[in-house]
Amino acid sequence: MSGRQADCFISNVSRKRDGSVCYNGVIIGLGNVMPLITVKDLRKTYEGEDVKTTVLQGVTFSMEKGEFVAIMGPSGSGKSTLMHILGLLERPTGGEYRLDGNDVAELSDNELARLRNKRIGFVFQAFNLLPKTTVEENVELPLLYDSDPMERNGKRIAEALEAVGMTHRAKYFSNQLSGGEKQRVAIARALVNDPDIVFADEPTGNLDSKSGLQVMRILQRLNDAGRTIILVTHETSTAEHAKRILRVVDGKIVSDDPVLTRKIAKDGEESLK
Repeated sequence: MSGRQADCFISNVSRKRDGSVCYNGVIIGLGNVMPLITVKDLRKTYEGEDVKTTVLQGVTFSMEKGEFVAIMGPSGSGKSTLMHILGLLERPTGGEYRLDGNDVAELSDNELARLRNKRIGFVFQAFNLLPKTTVEENVELPLLYDSDPMERNGKRIAEALEAVGMTHRAKYFSNQLSGGEKQRVAIARALVNDPDIVFADEPTGNLDSKSGLQVMRILQRLNDAGRTIILVTHETSTAEHAKRILRVVDGKIVSDDPVLTRKIAKDGEESLK
């Protein structure tokens, strides 16, 4: 038995220093591999005229490529701010953020924008679709900054819509869609540039149970295909569709645990029939 395997028997569940997760003596995930995301002592403070508001206080963790991680916490905990920093939408006040080993602080705003467009996709609670615009046109938006020929862009749009089961609605206007359909279009838009990471911020918050499970099923399927998914939510039932949960309270990580009894959205959909 190797030393790494022996270490796994110290407890039923543990996360080792090299990033491996041990569960009942079995190593889950890779160790000794450069993490996709590494943050150390990450801090964020917003300054007004007379007041400073500290939102993140010394956050430290790492994520490997291909993980499905839920960042969970109550309103005001700092979870959305953390997602904005990880998604290159905001810069931290202090600490270190490395993406694929590269120090994000060294990148210019233009470099961050290019990196964000090529490697990151976003899904938001409010869908953020353009009104009076077709489904295809909404999905095309991230490609407007791309130099690829239009015929290739058309193929990418079609593939993204197919991935979320919305090909039949391609010519519909966004205001003709249900809430669940709008979120599926938003996911297609997040996928059209084939990003390494998809951030989903409360993606089921405005949806009924059935539509919410459809969205979680798509996210689980994307993760099964190797895509890194980072889910932000305040609901335990939603977070348990991930494989790992980071809990944030008052700007600090209070726990970092694998999901031992994971919810499978497909099973949930069957139970609603």
